[in-house]
Order: sequence, then structure tokens, then C-alpha cells
Amino acid sequence: MTPNPILAALKRDETVVAMWLETGSADLAEAAVLRGWPTILIDNEHGVASLDEAVTIHRAVRSAGGEVILRVPSADPALLKVVLDRGFRAIMVPMVNTVEAAQELARVCYYPPRGTRGYAAPIVRASGYGANRDYRRACHDDLLLIAQIEHVDAVDNIAGIAATPGIDALFIGPNDLAGSIGRLEELDHPDVLALCEKAEQEILKSGKWLGSIVRPGRSTADLHERGCRLIAGPSDIGIFLAGADAAHEQFKIS
Repeated sequence: MTPNPILAALKRDETVVAMWLETGSADLAEAAVLRGWPTILIDNEHGVASLDEAVTIHRAVRSAGGEVILRVPSADPALLKVVLDRGFRAIMVPMVNTVEAAQELARVCYYPPRGTRGYAAPIVRASGYGANRDYRRACHDDLLLIAQIEHVDAVDNIAGIAATPGIDALFIGPNDLAGSIGRLEELDHPDVLALCEKAEQEILKSGKWLGSIVRPGRSTADLHERGCRLIAGPSDIGIFLAGADAAHEQFKIS
């Protein structure tokens, strides 16, 4: 099977910057790859795409030469089993707050004896419908599993979450972290800045890959210099709205 290019880039200590896909548009995802965004982060937590639509987007992105990260809405084992069988090999999971949650997440994403993932390799998209006869052995080395740190409780558990075999990266969600201490949308509040800084330090100390988004005091360049290797950049809807505002100013008749 073709190696996961996102995982390969991280192993080379490169910084991967992804575009969020919120609209569920395979056309926009394909166009973004062709215009220089090879990593598309499909948001199935807050975006509108169904899992079947995410597969269509995945096909479009890969045909254009890119790869996707899929953010699932939850760590539901039944959902993760289908996600893996459908061929997603870079998966971001929200609200991983405890070591036990991280351990369960890893278990359900790996085949026995390492985990508890149900077996249907010969008939699923992930293995090329059986064409890749080495899938069961190769898939574990090709999986990128990203746990999101989005709650104040999770910050104190980062060392244990990071030490969980199978968890490859920890991704800070600043807004949800802020909300968990009663400071939603106050990303420049000293308490929020301190909490994000603590999370960064703990993840970097763990040796696992750090991921995040830009925020006050952390531009893309700042995150890269800090050691952040997975950055979620602009969203497709955000880019459209910025363009729509600019076009409105350009074309309005005062």
C-alpha cells in the first residue's frame, strides 16, 4: 500500500498545514489540493459531510495528489470501525480527556492482539477490497491517530495520554479549552494563554507530535518555531466568506 504521506512528512520533522473542509464539497477539496493545499482536514464533527460524503471527498483529494485527515464526531467504537474500513488512515478524535479514553481509542483502532478492531480486511475499501493482501500487517504502521486536548481536565492527563501506545499526536483545541474554564472565545485572556502554554509544554515534553491552530501569540510561523508539526489553517467557508466580503466591497455601488 502507498505510505501515508502525512505520517511520512511528520516523521521527516516537517510541519503539515491543513485546510479545514467544513462545507462537505468534494469539488472545493479537489480544487484546494490543486492550488497547493495537499492536506485536507475533513470536519465530521462540526462540518456538514456525512461519512459517505467524506469518502467521496477522500477520493477527490487523493486523485488530485493529496491526503486527508478525518475529524470524527466522537470516539464511538462502532463509528471508528467503519471509518477505518472505509480507508481513512489519519484520524482526529475530539475530547480525549483521560488516559482511559486514550487507551480505549487506541484499542479499537488496531487489530488483535494489539487491539480489538473487528476484522473484515478482504472486503473493505481500506484494503483495496482485498487487492492489498498485506493490509492487515501494514495498516498499523500507516495509521496516524490524533487525540484532541480540548478540556482543562485533559491538560493534567497529557503525559499519560501521550504515553498511550497508538496515540501519535495531541492536538490542542484552544476555544474548547477556553470554554472549559468559562472563557469561551476569550483566547487572549491570561488564564487561557497560560492553559494553552501548559498544554504545549506537556505535549512537547512527551515527544509526541504537537498540533494546534493559530491563536493570539501563535501565528503559523510561531507554532512551527515552537515545534508544532500539525497546524490546522483556514477553513473553506472562512476563505469563501473573506472572499465574499472583499468582492462585495469591490463591486458594491455606493
